[in-house]
Amino acid sequence: MSKNDSQPSLFGDGPDFTIEEQYRAKGLIVCGVDEAGRGPLAGPVVTAAVILNPKKIPNDLNDSKKLSAKKRDALYVQIMATAHVSIASAPPSTIFELNIHGATLRAMAQAVKALSLAPDIALIDGRDIPPKLPCKGQALIKGDSRSLSIAAASIIAKVTRDRMCELLDQSMPEYGFAKHKGYGTAKHMQALQIHGATAHHRTDFKPIAEIIANKN
Repeated sequence: MSKNDSQPSLFGDGPDFTIEEQYRAKGLIVCGVDEAGRGPLAGPVVTAAVILNPKKIPNDLNDSKKLSAKKRDALYVQIMATAHVSIASAPPSTIFELNIHGATLRAMAQAVKALSLAPDIALIDGRDIPPKLPCKGQALIKGDSRSLSIAAASIIAKVTRDRMCELLDQSMPEYGFAKHKGYGTAKHMQALQIHGATAHHRTDFKPIAEIIANKN
């Protein structure tokens, strides 16, 4: 029996397609939704919505955090080639306006709305269902370890965000975005002390707010 055919085991064996199949048995279209980049001090939060083709589910799908960068990149290509995928992001200005939680939920709803195939139900990683979601939603705590659709969305969001940070690195290499991806590493904090914050930094996050205050 393959992983995709197996029954759940208290989330211990990784995500499967059980929840999706329960909805599909009722004739419903299911998407998985996840985000990447809630915690960094810079860059956008990126969300993705994915409707997997049950006949073409890539092998070894898992929570993006449990995969190597090389494996994520390979699965990204496979998911994009076989599934309905949509991506939405929120820049630091929106994070400042709505806070990180609100900005993430808005981007999740936008990703679902932008899918080329309208889903009937969205499986959302986390505790909350985004406002203005264009379909019914089910929140799943640790959903990327339970649902293959959410795991696929986590990979799309993570790879997309990492590539956005690599582009930032090309325009401002002194900050090292390609390596730390906006997280508050020692080298990132050192660069902030030397060069100050940029428009890509989240000014409402405490470490950035303190650096800005000390510079003024």
